[in-house]
Amino acid sequence: MEVIIDNMVSFLDQHLSPELVAFLVSMLPVVELRGGIIAAYALGIDWLPALLICTLGNMLPIPFVLLFGRKLVDWMKKFKLFRRIANRMENKAHEHSMKKFKLLGLFIFVAIPLPGTGAWTGAFVASILNLRMKDALPVITAGVLTAGLVMLILSFGLLHSIGIG
Repeated sequence: MEVIIDNMVSFLDQHLSPELVAFLVSMLPVVELRGGIIAAYALGIDWLPALLICTLGNMLPIPFVLLFGRKLVDWMKKFKLFRRIANRMENKAHEHSMKKFKLLGLFIFVAIPLPGTGAWTGAFVASILNLRMKDALPVITAGVLTAGLVMLILSFGLLHSIGIG
């Protein structure tokens, strides 16, 4: 993933400001805030503006995912080509949810900065589980901020302390 981020950042950096590059990278599914923080570090953005820019970039699409994720799954079920994928996603989301701990589980899932986790996937899971936006959005935001702090420590703190950057 680091190579992809490096290539994307170097291409965008030729045409856009470093802050806009970090913002746009953070908006992308899969890459999200994790990649945005790495990009911000590589572009020389200070840690606090990096956290704010990347959090905003990561969170901008999330209300739309929460609003339309369920509709997308229902639409996919209408077509034989996508039906199995939609059912698998839905079953996986329900299988891993426990009624009592849905929001805590959502927070932990979003907060752990690993591939396959994050705000996009968390919002999609929340929409499949029919969580209300007023409940899911603050939890996802808290998870993104937590993941951002972890990434800041890893990118700005750890990398700097071992002499990289």
